Amino acid sequence: MAEQFQVEPVAEHEYLIRVDADGQPLESRFHVDPDVLQELGIADADEQQVVEYSARFLSEQQPLIAFPELVDLRDFVATYDDYPEHLRRALGR
Repeated sequence: MAEQFQVEPVAEHEYLIRVDADGQPLESRFHVDPDVLQELGIADADEQQVVEYSARFLSEQQPLIAFPELVDLRDFVATYDDYPEHLRRALGR
């Protein structure tokens, strides 16, 4: 079953995601640097969609309980070689 992520903007380029992991509510902040979106060729992408996809992508890489408190999109690019391609595909680019 796909996880249901709730994404809420909390500041400019910052989002709070909430998800239920086996009955335990979890929260994590995601930071979206517009320069990273520019570098990926998706500067006009909806940041909230990017965050939701990124949370789903991360949940495929590690257990929800292991999500860091703060996630920076730049870390995805540096850590997961296939992330940019997956993100572009998910956004229909």
